[in-house]
Amino acid sequence: MARGRRRSAHLGTPLPPAPCVRPSPWHRGPDMTSDNTRRAYAQDWQHYSRWCRLRGDDPLPPRPETIALYLADLARPQDTSAGLSLASIERRLSGLSWNAQQRGFDLDRRDPTLAAALTDIRHRLNRPATTKDPLGARDILAMISTLPRDLRGMRDRTILLMGYAGGLRRSEIVGLDARRDAPYGGQGWVTLSEPGALLVLRAGDGWREVEIGRGSSDRGCPVHALEQWLSYAKIDQGPIFVRVSRDAKRILGGRLNDRHVARLVKQTVHDAGIRGELPEKDRMALFSGHSLRAGFAHHAEAAEHLVRAQLGIGSPPPRADPEMRFQVNLTRAAGL
Repeated sequence: MARGRRRSAHLGTPLPPAPCVRPSPWHRGPDMTSDNTRRAYAQDWQHYSRWCRLRGDDPLPPRPETIALYLADLARPQDTSAGLSLASIERRLSGLSWNAQQRGFDLDRRDPTLAAALTDIRHRLNRPATTKDPLGARDILAMISTLPRDLRGMRDRTILLMGYAGGLRRSEIVGLDARRDAPYGGQGWVTLSEPGALLVLRAGDGWREVEIGRGSSDRGCPVHALEQWLSYAKIDQGPIFVRVSRDAKRILGGRLNDRHVARLVKQTVHDAGIRGELPEKDRMALFSGHSLRAGFAHHAEAAEHLVRAQLGIGSPPPRADPEMRFQVNLTRAAGL
């Protein structure tokens, strides 16, 4: 394309001429941007403009709040397409900043709203990769629907719901005790209240708290499932998840091995027909007990620092004031 010729961006907002030919009145000094970069930036503006139009927004003036939502959507699209990498998102933001400047507007990348959005995206995209597929809330609901309505089914339903909503490791699930300071060799204990279940778990040399709020309905509520299990199994101390007789009518006692969680996930994934289009061997290789924890990490729609705290990633936050607990219901944020 000949230099100096105008090119139109989406929504009819023209790009300025090349800087050596009659620069626009708001042009700010020499622009050393290459032709290839200018073409990429024009495509960035077209994509952003189209996104704004679909939302009923105007791309001009460029508002940090709108751009923050746009960047978050690039990282985790609402449809089934894959999100962009961190480098691509930052490059896209550079394109929007350049386009805004050429149109006479300032877009400060240090704006608190934009900075917070980028921090969230960096943390989200830099989460450790998992070797097993994450399970979502719909998967969990399908899996628990395959369980029998007896003591064993009640126990296993609680394991799946608690493991997913708490982002728990296998050892943390089976290591839970019903009471504090009991000499049962567990990994932590549970305290039930009206808002939900507060788990206190071993974390290195200290302890960390995990809040599991009540779900949107009893069917998928991990707290309701736990209350039912404790009541019917008559467990008020010692390990929460224990062995059940073959006929599933009696509690035998004895803490479950964490391998039970892995076997339970694989069996219920199979029975629910999840990823049924794959060969049996390949399908079973995709899922394990870690799929519960990975599922929460992948699907929880909450601030990144809350998700990381729930997972126990990074330095543990200070103990929350009791009145400040359950301010955000992470169970519902994860889809239950």
